[in-house]
Amino acid sequence: MFKKFTFRTAAIFLAAVLLLLPVKATPENSARSCILIDADTDRVIYENCADTRSLIASTTKIMTAMVVLEHQPLNKTFIIPPEATNIEGSSMYLKAGECLTVEELLYGMMLHSGNDAAIALALLTAGNVEEFVVLMNLKAQKLGLKQTHFENPNGLDGDQHYSTARDLAKLTQYALQNEDFCRIVSTKSIQAAGRSLRNHNRLLWLCDGCIGVKTGYTKAAGRILVSAARRNGRCLIAVTICDGNDWQDHLRLYDYGFGQYQNTMVIEENEIVAQMPMMDGSTLPLKAGESLELFLCENETIEVRLEMPQFAFVKGEEGSYAAQGGVYLGTKKIAQIPLLWG
Repeated sequence: MFKKFTFRTAAIFLAAVLLLLPVKATPENSARSCILIDADTDRVIYENCADTRSLIASTTKIMTAMVVLEHQPLNKTFIIPPEATNIEGSSMYLKAGECLTVEELLYGMMLHSGNDAAIALALLTAGNVEEFVVLMNLKAQKLGLKQTHFENPNGLDGDQHYSTARDLAKLTQYALQNEDFCRIVSTKSIQAAGRSLRNHNRLLWLCDGCIGVKTGYTKAAGRILVSAARRNGRCLIAVTICDGNDWQDHLRLYDYGFGQYQNTMVIEENEIVAQMPMMDGSTLPLKAGESLELFLCENETIEVRLEMPQFAFVKGEEGSYAAQGGVYLGTKKIAQIPLLWG
């Protein structure tokens, strides 16, 4: 019903090269909870207490930015009301009556972590903060963030304001599909609204391939860091919560992820990968409808399993669609491919 592939047999040349690489130890870090995932496949590369609910400080603004980006054009202008000024915590120092674009406010919120910018964007988008928070929580539900709940758009501590490392990684994975989000969070510094804004994320300077995302801190939450890095066509997302050594820990996580795992062509288009059970008791070969490249560690094994249908009455025309194949790493489905009659 399925064909097994190992890293070594699926890509002999690559395996021969990678056998020379040192095996890296599991990365040590000082975070209370953390996770490292492959953004392209959802695969968890490393985790520790990733489902522990925690305060998340200004990493909240990842969701704030996405709600705004999905409701407002970047060039829309907004006259800052008094209630968006003098907000507790980090600020871009908005003044009542000044006029800014949505894009300028997003830069102020995501680079300079302006809590006032977050409030201004919430007022612009929903009319009041409470209704904007409803939009945030609806989006969290839609994305399947089951351990996440928001009370405000800026991340100030609240009893019902929490998330987990896993949920923050999922949220970031979604956010990175938005080109405007990626452009903003990867910006090191910019002149916007008469202000010099510099990104608080030091990994943009320290980490090879870092593409930003968001820092966070309150006394109760500790240091929170959500980051992403892209190397050799692969994107990884790292999240650490309550980590006083987060810059170095993220560097170690990326060193582990990109060093231990490699892009590997595990299935070639038209390769026979499965057998279709027929009603007469025989089986007929099925070939892959497309090639598949995965981010794998040496000697890992994948399986291709028939999903729908799981048997056939008659053979279809050669090269025509026969079934859907699920690609599994252990018990976890990590991809799917169309299977064609061979």
